[in-house]
Amino acid sequence: MDLEHNIDGPSNRRFVTMEEHIISQQRNHPTATGGFSWLLSGITLAARIISAKVRRAGIIEVLGEAGDVNLHGEQQQKLDILSNRTLEECLGFRENVGILASEELDEPKVIRGSRGKYIVIFDPLDGSSNIDVNVSVGTIFAVYERDTSNFNGSDPLMDVLQPGVKQLAAGYIVYGSSTVLTYTTGEGVHMFTLDPSVGAFVLAQEHVKMPETGKMFSVNEGNWNSFPRGVQEYLKWCKTKEAGPYTARYIGSLVADFHRTLLRGGIFLYPPTSKAPKGKLRLMYEANPIAFLAEQAGGKATDGKQRILDKQPESLHERTPLVVGSKGEVELVEEFMHRHAAQEALVEG
Repeated sequence: MDLEHNIDGPSNRRFVTMEEHIISQQRNHPTATGGFSWLLSGITLAARIISAKVRRAGIIEVLGEAGDVNLHGEQQQKLDILSNRTLEECLGFRENVGILASEELDEPKVIRGSRGKYIVIFDPLDGSSNIDVNVSVGTIFAVYERDTSNFNGSDPLMDVLQPGVKQLAAGYIVYGSSTVLTYTTGEGVHMFTLDPSVGAFVLAQEHVKMPETGKMFSVNEGNWNSFPRGVQEYLKWCKTKEAGPYTARYIGSLVADFHRTLLRGGIFLYPPTSKAPKGKLRLMYEANPIAFLAEQAGGKATDGKQRILDKQPESLHERTPLVVGSKGEVELVEEFMHRHAAQEALVEG
């Protein structure tokens, strides 16, 4: 399908839809069956539905808390539940999807005893606690391959608990002034914008590259007193004349903060704190997909000690610290953290 138009009327510019882009990529893989594009079409369908609900949230009365607390002890928002249900329904009808796992589900969900080979893990509406004040929110997703040799009697959780390095695809959708879908299948990062006039995601940028450095940091400095010493010293250095100084930008929605970091460079940090000593972000459906995207764009992601994608998850809702962004900036944070960890070890010794 050729979409030749712009906001003012017909033009010679050709808009490439996400579906066209996926099909063109599959041509480079002779063994591709088209099943993977069918799966991704379920995600784009859900994204269009969620985007419409987010934009009309105040009109259709889906703002505010739902009155329930999820398994993380957090108040569920009405849009959390709606977004989770939308993704379940859109993906559940894809016969090649075998297991779904979500922030809003206690355990992985097998699709009607399906023998589908794909596992989709997602955070249906990241940053939803901010939606009442009209802050950008988003959806994060990761796709893995199921062990098809052991369908009978296999524990779906064991299928799900794979390190991030085994992701087949990952991406996010940010619902802001425009709706943007960014994804990777391990061959670069590609970005699409939802065109409401035709109801399709159209290609905005291919092979997105994160700047190698960037004078911008994103962190909740309200937790400063309980940050590791290395992170504190790094942030102090960022504010010095020697450093530049850096600019502070923090939205409080991981998707929105990472989207800015991906395009402009810099760093996003959510280190351990006294309140969340193992970190606050979830490894499987927040940190892993974001780390995959970052690395594919030339960036880096770590928990402060090791590469995020190498971590072997022990539970679906496992938490982790996260430092992600421009490669040079992440390596600088690592230097500060290793230096002060070594100093503390000497003092204790």
